[in-house]
Amino acid sequence: MAGMRTVEELLKLDDQAYDITVFGAEPHGNYNRIMLSPVLAGEKTVDDIMLNTPQWYADHGITLYAGDPVVAIDRRARRVRAASGREVGYDRLLLATGSKPFVIPVPGADLPGVIAFRDIGDVDAMLAAARNHRNAVVIGGGLLGLEAANGLMRQGMNVTVVHVMDSLMERQLDKPAAILLQQALEARGIGFMLNANTEAILGSDRVTGLRFKDGREMAADLVVMAVGIRPNVDLARSAGLHCERAIVVDDTLQSLSDPRIYAVGECVQHRKTVYGLVAPLWEQARVCASHLAGVGHNRYSGSVTSTQLKVTGIHLFSAGDFIGGADTEELVFRDPRRGAYKRLVLRDQRIVGVVLYGDVQDGPWYFELMQNQTNIESLRDRLLFGRAFCTPPAGPTGGP
Repeated sequence: MAGMRTVEELLKLDDQAYDITVFGAEPHGNYNRIMLSPVLAGEKTVDDIMLNTPQWYADHGITLYAGDPVVAIDRRARRVRAASGREVGYDRLLLATGSKPFVIPVPGADLPGVIAFRDIGDVDAMLAAARNHRNAVVIGGGLLGLEAANGLMRQGMNVTVVHVMDSLMERQLDKPAAILLQQALEARGIGFMLNANTEAILGSDRVTGLRFKDGREMAADLVVMAVGIRPNVDLARSAGLHCERAIVVDDTLQSLSDPRIYAVGECVQHRKTVYGLVAPLWEQARVCASHLAGVGHNRYSGSVTSTQLKVTGIHLFSAGDFIGGADTEELVFRDPRRGAYKRLVLRDQRIVGVVLYGDVQDGPWYFELMQNQTNIESLRDRLLFGRAFCTPPAGPTGGP
């Protein structure tokens, strides 16, 4: 996604700057990866989430080699070699290799019926399993795991989410919001096993269950690993580019090792930070494209991110430091009857963290206040009630 977004931004700035060749590991053009969850849930089709058709590539003079990933970079000769053996030279090279799903290293992790949730192939495998099997276990109670659980439940499977922590989405939610989320998903029929550490995945020809470190076992026909991602830096490392957690880039998204090579997306480490959400990727794409086009002096300075859960009917928003500490204070609103919860974390009269559950319409406004470091002292008594209560009504205009 990040790579093709960069290409789209570059075409807007200068569609004659380069002859563009795109290599992709998947046998498709680019698609909206964040919409895989609605595809799994049956709310959208694969065609619905495709972003650019083969004709779009042709119309823009772009050569696309889908299903033929680059496997080697010769920096001295400025050439890349693909899995097919095809070689192409470059003046500038953009790496957007994304990330790989993390698979917990336990016995049985390679059994048939154990899959990740990362691409169209994974969704196809889950849909096939749902047609032939009944009991699914999703390992991981984070954003991706809950989306997978909801989708499999919508496909008619009995679903249990196994999570090693004592509350869901602990990186995005505080305990009260996590409890509300769990209750809402339980009401839909999804089961949960928290504080559960998987010791082994059971089965011989196919997965049949899981065993946990406390000795408990659970039957399963399908196991979905949703325990995080790792930047895909194998190609970059093999080319001698400087990598730490990911490919290290500067504020123009150029690799530190080679100014002719750029990188964007989940494979990038910028100022010690790696991003896995879409908004930072779009910001990186704009900066990278402007630098490739030689237009302006844009710099990428990092991103403040927010999270929204893509489960139909569940509204959730989270951003920033929502836990706080000794130097912060919290404004909290609860309405159990409506299932609404708000928590704003303040430091020096500025919002530094937000958690919203149920009523999230003011999420973007709170996020804007947080990004702009707006002093909210004059608004604090009304802040929890939202923007409508904090913005003066427009007065009459015109003369007397």
